[in-house]
Amino acid sequence: MKISDFRRLMDEEFGPANAGVIESSLVLPTLLVTAEQALEAGENPKRVWLDVCDLQGVPESRRLGRDIPVKDTP
Repeated sequence: MKISDFRRLMDEEFGPANAGVIESSLVLPTLLVTAEQALEAGENPKRVWLDVCDLQGVPESRRLGRDIPVKDTP
């Protein structure tokens, strides 16, 4: 997972305004830093996303985000 995917999932699940607040203030107990700090330190974005999901009670069914249609290329 890329950091851009992490941010897209955060925005989809929590809304753009709340996603930024959660990323910068929620301390992840498994890493003892915020999501923002973890990403800056090079932590795997997928691990950070799953930790946020666990803390915020995001159901398994929503952890992969919405389906994004594949664009046809000529």
